[in-house]
Amino acid sequence: MSASEQDIIFNVKELLEPILAEYRLELYDLVFKGTGRRGMLRVFIDSEQGVTIDDCANVSRELGTLLDVHDVIEDSYTLEVSSPGLTRALRNPVDFMRFKGKRVKIKTEVEIEDRNMFIGKLLEFEDDNATVETESGTYVIPYIHIEKANLELDL
Repeated sequence: MSASEQDIIFNVKELLEPILAEYRLELYDLVFKGTGRRGMLRVFIDSEQGVTIDDCANVSRELGTLLDVHDVIEDSYTLEVSSPGLTRALRNPVDFMRFKGKRVKIKTEVEIEDRNMFIGKLLEFEDDNATVETESGTYVIPYIHIEKANLELDL
């Protein structure tokens, strides 16, 4: 990421924080990719209650206006505001604790009990270990060995 991209992300966050606070939302992720004379700004918002289309529209409208007024991005850009989705990534211990009881898919970088893919219910996250109940048993997975984790649709 270039210095100018880092500056843009910092400035967008500064403008975004009061908007999110007003709507009781939180920033899940913020990505800016500047490609030549066209940029893409993606803002992912979240809340305990979930995110509605109206939430995305309100944040998009208000942030878009502030970005234009403050001329944060000099070249033309596209702004997308959305939720992280139903199969969002679990990126840190807080995410694991927040989604206890949900169905997850975890890929590990090392084999644990002869496997490195676990799909099942996240029973617990304690002492930097995720406990997952799968169809074939219950596994304790050290957080340091998790390569990738996502929520899974519970169909």
